[in-house]
Amino acid sequence: MLQRLKTLGLATVLAIGATAASAQTEKITYLFPAPDFLPAFSPFQIAKAKGYYKAEGLEVEFQIGKGGADVAKQVAVGNADMGGGIGDTPLIVRANGLTVKGVALLGGKSLGSIYVRKDANVKTPADLKGKNIGVLAFQDTTYYNLLAVLAHHKLTKDDASIQAVGPAGVVQLMIQGSLQAISGVPEWAAAIEAAGVPLDRHAVDAVFPAMAQAILASDKAITERPKAVGGFVRATLKALGDIMADPEQASKDYVAAVPQHAGKEKAMEAIMRRYVELVYAPAAGFKLGQFDAARMTAVQKFYIDSKIVETAVPIADTFTNQFVN
Repeated sequence: MLQRLKTLGLATVLAIGATAASAQTEKITYLFPAPDFLPAFSPFQIAKAKGYYKAEGLEVEFQIGKGGADVAKQVAVGNADMGGGIGDTPLIVRANGLTVKGVALLGGKSLGSIYVRKDANVKTPADLKGKNIGVLAFQDTTYYNLLAVLAHHKLTKDDASIQAVGPAGVVQLMIQGSLQAISGVPEWAAAIEAAGVPLDRHAVDAVFPAMAQAILASDKAITERPKAVGGFVRATLKALGDIMADPEQASKDYVAAVPQHAGKEKAMEAIMRRYVELVYAPAAGFKLGQFDAARMTAVQKFYIDSKIVETAVPIADTFTNQFVN
């Protein structure tokens, strides 16, 4: 009888401990705007693989959406807890009644650049007139960034042949020579150059305050689950810091976490170094992860002037820096 009581007591203690541990862990569903194995999402994969989310008391599940606007919609209506977009995504979707904010900006520079084949005779973006230019989609930031660069050089969308060809198309058609330029992200340029096509790069943020990726959360989640949102932000920024500090080791950690890239450590390292140089560094005077209200205001003005959005929204409603410390 004594032994049985001891056994029952131990079982009770274990059950209570398991319940307590479960209660301390919050589940987070994070929605990527594109396939989760893309190098652009390496900070998230590394954070999960190295236990950074777990250390914040989070159990994170990754899912895949259909672009930044779709992610924002799913987050706003509660189908996902958090998700990914670009820093300016809330400027576009809040005008449509989707109450999401940026809670962390993954770098102070632009995610996208204008990449041009060296044999296209494009010395400056003004020379893009009459060229075939690829973008991911016509509702994507790569397209809006391109419009901003063209506008800076007194060109419009009608001065070039702009084609929405998807993520595979921008790479393949540039390699084939059907496109002379793309508005795209670092890994696309890396893939094109790996195929033996030399490129020139024109920085979007040299003429327009384009932004990096952003972590998005709904107003409701920010209010009701600040601990979970803050923990997710801290863990992701910690992994991003690992990449910035040691791209070589980070590439190994990333490949170990994402089987699709097995054996490609060197290629992933090269892409990560591009991100560190071209995207991740915070803007002057800001901590890694923070938004700049003046930058958001400038982007919104362009979107309104270009009729990309019809209604301006209060800039203070589009982001919060409360989770970046």
